[in-house]
Amino acid sequence: MTKFRKKPVVIEAEVIAHLLKWADEAWDSLPDWVIENINNGKLILLPSWVEITTDEGVLRGEKNDYLIKGVKGEIYSCKPDVFEKTYDAVE
Repeated sequence: MTKFRKKPVVIEAEVIAHLLKWADEAWDSLPDWVIENINNGKLILLPSWVEITTDEGVLRGEKNDYLIKGVKGEIYSCKPDVFEKTYDAVE
């Protein structure tokens, strides 16, 4: 079996709980890419989770999940344990 390594790609991401708090307290604190996806109907912020509309259907992101903006501008959620194993912070 052939093995592959993920290419080093820098992505943008935020913990969903932070986004929900900012939406309630300081809308201007939300990243532009989050606001853009809310405005185009691909992201719905609900009191305890988010709904993300993708080409594959609607995903649910829980409070502790990360919301990720991918390399093509797509958005999706990722569980914290998977995120921590996959990504390192960039300074």
